[in-house]
Amino acid sequence: MRNLEIFNESKQYMPGGVNSPVRAFKDVSVTPPIIKKAKGAYIYDEDGNKYVDFVCAWGPMILGHSDDDVVKAIQSTCNDAIAFGAPTELELKVAKHICTTVDSVDMIRMVNSGTEATMSAVKLARGYTGKNKIIKFAGCYHGHFEGFLVEAGSGVMTDGIPGSAGVPQESIINTLIANYNDLDSVKRVFEKYGEDIAGVIIEPVAGNMGVIPAEKEFLMGIRALCDKYKSILIFDEVMSGFRVAYKGAQSLYGITPDLVTYAKIIGGGLPCGAYGGKREIMEQLSPIGQVYQAGTMSGNPLVMAAGYETLTKIYNNPSLYSHLDKLSEKLQKGLLEIAKEKGISMVVNRCGSMLTAFFTENKEVKTYEDAKTCDTKLFAKYFEHMIKSGINIAPSQFESIFLCVKHTEEDIERFLEAFKRF
Repeated sequence: MRNLEIFNESKQYMPGGVNSPVRAFKDVSVTPPIIKKAKGAYIYDEDGNKYVDFVCAWGPMILGHSDDDVVKAIQSTCNDAIAFGAPTELELKVAKHICTTVDSVDMIRMVNSGTEATMSAVKLARGYTGKNKIIKFAGCYHGHFEGFLVEAGSGVMTDGIPGSAGVPQESIINTLIANYNDLDSVKRVFEKYGEDIAGVIIEPVAGNMGVIPAEKEFLMGIRALCDKYKSILIFDEVMSGFRVAYKGAQSLYGITPDLVTYAKIIGGGLPCGAYGGKREIMEQLSPIGQVYQAGTMSGNPLVMAAGYETLTKIYNNPSLYSHLDKLSEKLQKGLLEIAKEKGISMVVNRCGSMLTAFFTENKEVKTYEDAKTCDTKLFAKYFEHMIKSGINIAPSQFESIFLCVKHTEEDIERFLEAFKRF
């Protein structure tokens, strides 16, 4: 039982035995599989078990694990470079590619994670506007920056804690909370604090209270309010960027944010983040502006090589998105049909190759409050059944299933057969 042995020993040297809380499987009665290797749509643990992977490293492995072209790009780069902390042509290639293929991005700044991207975008919005307050939405998670750990989703929801210890009240005094898919709640916040609201940050497709797409009218209303009050609209596309569509959720809604944050896919599976947007805003960043943000490993050559190979490959092969959408729709429909047949109350939300099966009596899940009606005990039983059936999904009701281009119809059928047995 190598999985159990390694996990128990890890607890002596890492808090909870992990380097990110959700990996501990705290709310499900299963020992976390200790992953040894992965290829395509499959992962293998230390006990030799094989799983069809629907976590995909929490989203970035859109091309599947260890894609041959991405691996070659990393290998050829590491012969000459691992890290410089200096400018490289590779970071120019990635930046130029994103800026010339994504309509809303004139300039971009690379960082090392989604958290860095979102916290830096908020700082830039404040620096550009000279205002202090930021609106975020209950259930949206934008990383572990102190100012965001208020009514956050994902792991914070699973753990049942309202925020986090170690976050002083003064760190969140300028964070204002509105309700997702409730434009009136946003209007009320603007009416009260509008003159000091630097920006609004939102996941246009929420992925951390489960997958909940924003309604178009809701996003359009926020765009109009930001224009009226001269506030910055920030789309957090850490999950949805380059995944729900190449140009992200903004292209599906036809709404242009002032700033957008990325991570996950743009590093090809290596640690990466970025934020970009309108030139006049981005030019407020140091060294040409007064908003300071820095990172020794930002634009790391290995990361940029993997990211460039990934981005160009999905850009040059738009049929990959059709493949992902077809498989995701098959999974969504299959889950709903089986749930109805078995008498299980379930809602399945999907946007592109992101989806969540919500175990709830509700007819729809459109808000944070809707998500909180889910039966997490039933989810835990479902999770245990699925992973024992060789199907790897996230160990939380409030996360997304992700598909990759290496998944096949047979993989979807295997998922549905396992669910039917449940």
